[in-house]
Amino acid sequence: MSTKLNIRSASFEKYLKNTGWMIADKLTRFFSTFLVGILLVRYLGADQFGQYSYALSIAALFGAISSLGLDRLTVRELLLRPADKENILGTVFLLRLSGSALAFVFSILFTFFLGDELITIIMVSVISFSFMFQSAFVVDFFFQSLVKSKYSAIPQIIGLLLSSIIKLLLILFHFQLIWFIFSVALESLLIGIGLFLSFKFQGLKISGWRFNLPMAKKMLSDSWPLILSGIAVSVYMKTGQIMVKKMLNVQELGYYSAAIRICESWYFLPVAISNSLFPAIMSAKSTSKEVYSNRIQKLYDLMSFLAISIAIPITIFSEDIIRLLYGQTFTPASGVLTIYVWAGISVFLGVASGQFLIAENLTKISFYRTLLGGFLNIVLNYLLIPKFGITGSALATLISYSFAVFSIGFSSQLKEQTLMLIKSLFVLTILKFVFNKFRLIFK
Repeated sequence: MSTKLNIRSASFEKYLKNTGWMIADKLTRFFSTFLVGILLVRYLGADQFGQYSYALSIAALFGAISSLGLDRLTVRELLLRPADKENILGTVFLLRLSGSALAFVFSILFTFFLGDELITIIMVSVISFSFMFQSAFVVDFFFQSLVKSKYSAIPQIIGLLLSSIIKLLLILFHFQLIWFIFSVALESLLIGIGLFLSFKFQGLKISGWRFNLPMAKKMLSDSWPLILSGIAVSVYMKTGQIMVKKMLNVQELGYYSAAIRICESWYFLPVAISNSLFPAIMSAKSTSKEVYSNRIQKLYDLMSFLAISIAIPITIFSEDIIRLLYGQTFTPASGVLTIYVWAGISVFLGVASGQFLIAENLTKISFYRTLLGGFLNIVLNYLLIPKFGITGSALATLISYSFAVFSIGFSSQLKEQTLMLIKSLFVLTILKFVFNKFRLIFK
């Protein structure tokens, strides 16, 4: 069976359009959050932006509890049992509401544990409460399973644009920091309403959703490694910002957060591409092992190529980028940007290999690798921040991210996948494809 892509097939066109809508949504998020974010950083300055980022980081630590690791599992279940969609959607929706309530409580308790001031507790409370509205994303998972992301992308794009306009007005009329925190919650509310309306406009009824207790138990039994894995991911993605604030000061956190905002603004790419191609990978799993393996390798190759293509120019022009975007006062952030941007390679590959682990029902391994990465990140931050400041935290992130992704090699059953990941770093497949295209053009 041929493993080559048939770009003229109806199937390819369907997945291409679906990926296009998902990327359109993510591009809107990128431009709205990135461009508005630049103005926000300039408006707030290093100190207040540090406070803003700290509150977001605390809330994000418990975001995995809110989702209960059900995002990709929901898509999988809808693909396997489309006739049972009412039970699946109703069950996941109520589970996510319950998880959001837990995340809200835990985030507040954590701020008390850290001894944070009242204003920080209020900001964290507002952000973590907005997790409730994100339960509406079960609608997005439903449309993903049908390869019809258009119907979930449009309400998200509209919600993001409205939220961006509100943030611009807050900057224009010189509102205080707390109002920008409320705008974060408002964005989730607007998107949630939009998703439900989109579901209704397709002739579907939310009233038909039903909670199924046996299904809930089964899904939670499958998702608990993903819940713990998500918490571990949050720890090793956000712990650096929290430790910078506690071990240095809020101004240094402002510099650090400004740099990583540039790096993380690209992280929508692997998520959008992997989510869109996940149905194709799942279908290949039941068709042919050769096709299945070939598609996964192509996904890894694409991820490495994109991440490296982003990292090289940002590394070369890091100081100029910081000055251009944030101004001369944020120059200390350039060192962080130079190092942190290379962690994107591991992030891109981690998202792609995570899809493979779910397809193979190896969620426990996903948890173990992120747990190891999270633990290593905490240790390295503790050792490197006192010596090297915020650049030490960036280096800790780079090392721990890389270790987490490639640690699947410790499992004997994943040796082949580890070799595929390493192979992708040389971007040989992409280079061969480009070379062949140029050869045909100039032949």
